[in-house]
Amino acid sequence: MNWQTINDEKQIEEIKQKSFENPVLVFKHSTSCSISSASLGRIERAWDKEKAGNIEPFYLDLLQYRSISNKIAKDFEVEHQSPQVLLIQNGECTYDASHFEIRFDEIVSKVA
Repeated sequence: MNWQTINDEKQIEEIKQKSFENPVLVFKHSTSCSISSASLGRIERAWDKEKAGNIEPFYLDLLQYRSISNKIAKDFEVEHQSPQVLLIQNGECTYDASHFEIRFDEIVSKVA
């Protein structure tokens, strides 16, 4: 699994545009939270490139880039959680999950 790191608010618009071609997964991670670390580890262990298809995974460090997390919540109209995944398709968040509800198979099942 190859995460693309989000470190600039401008990337949010790029993610929206990419999502018209391929589904985009955004993982919002709190590096100081054990639940967030466990959720990140679970998704990385479960990641199957064949099942994931064209999903492009992005990673956001919430503690370092809280303002970007706030922009994601506002732009995609999703309440902030940590950890949290958002599945972006055609410029919109079509699925989100947090904490131990973050499951690879569930994410894949939501891809249109």
